[in-house]
Amino acid sequence: MAAELKQKPAEASKPKNYKGFVAGVFSGIAKLSADHSNASRRRSAMKAYADSTKGATPPLVGWMFMDSVMLGSLTVYRRLLAEHVFVRLPPSSRHPDAATRVATESAQSSHAAVHLPSYGHGLAGVLAGATVSFIAAPVEHVKARLQIQYSAKKTERLYSGPIDCLRKIYGAHGIRGVYKGLFATLLFRSFFFFWWGSYDIFSRQLKERTALSAPAINFWAGGLSAQIFWLTSYPSDVVKQRIMTDPMGGQLKDGTPRFRTWADAAKTVHREAGWKGYWRGFVPCFLRAFPANAMALVAFEGVMRTLPV
Repeated sequence: MAAELKQKPAEASKPKNYKGFVAGVFSGIAKLSADHSNASRRRSAMKAYADSTKGATPPLVGWMFMDSVMLGSLTVYRRLLAEHVFVRLPPSSRHPDAATRVATESAQSSHAAVHLPSYGHGLAGVLAGATVSFIAAPVEHVKARLQIQYSAKKTERLYSGPIDCLRKIYGAHGIRGVYKGLFATLLFRSFFFFWWGSYDIFSRQLKERTALSAPAINFWAGGLSAQIFWLTSYPSDVVKQRIMTDPMGGQLKDGTPRFRTWADAAKTVHREAGWKGYWRGFVPCFLRAFPANAMALVAFEGVMRTLPV
């Protein structure tokens, strides 16, 4: 009986895996809301996108699902790395009260193990990025193909919407066609190392050096770390877009494929526009990254603090 009583506190303090997935849903809602605040500056593009996606699942559902998988898996990977890889770093080995402090801080944030080093958070980000890539790749592939037919007349467009696009690609090229650009997506999201590593650094520094509230720290750390991510990853995103908009040929009859590999696409970008080609469209993306991701992290961390341990 005594042994059972001793085990209960440990079991009660074990982190819940569902928390990150639930909080990620709210992150997606906040991100889309913040992104739409810039809609007046992108009115024509948004209108064109709306025309191509009428009758489809609202973009909100996509954001919610993607962020749920990404942030939920991030939280799980953080915990697994803390329990099985960075086990030599717990502060409780030096301070008697540290174990209690760690448990309290873990319950109040997404940092399932607050003793993880920043590069540990970065590694968890890489793993989370790889996980969500298997969902993101076909979604981004379909979106990219719809975007390049904006200028064409409706009667000349190959795809009438996302579902039609997915159906035609699968019918002509199977699952490999649907997942065209998967390697480029995995490479792009490997830069999550810099996003989540820097997010931890900014969070710790702001907490130690300022009197900002927790939501304010989440806001600034979330926005700044997202900009670090785009500064490091944007060229790979440009190459990814080129691959995902490359004609597929075959039964689709949309043209002749140009790129056999990721390297072919990267070389073509440089050949056509030099190094500047890798940064085309960067400024609006960079400016949009701060508010959207700052609000997303405020929502995510806020829900993580609210949900039961």
